[in-house]
Amino acid sequence: MSHPVRDLPVVKGYVDCLPVKREDLDHCRFCAHSVRFRVAGREVPSPARAYCTLQRKTEEVDLSKVEAVICDDLSSEGFRSIMNIIG
Repeated sequence: MSHPVRDLPVVKGYVDCLPVKREDLDHCRFCAHSVRFRVAGREVPSPARAYCTLQRKTEEVDLSKVEAVICDDLSSEGFRSIMNIIG
């Protein structure tokens, strides 16, 4: 079963994380809400999500080529670092 997600387009290295908050992709790759990154039309697991699951790894993501971030933050929490989870 898939969970609802938001598809956040990347514009000049930033996504509209919340209506009043833009985040750079460097934050997204460490955010617990980032599920996948779309690169050249292909979706790859986000580094944060891969680390927090049994997968534990993903391919290197060239942030300069990311077109969108697939995000599961539906409650408008905003950026939440995985460091709080793994630390």
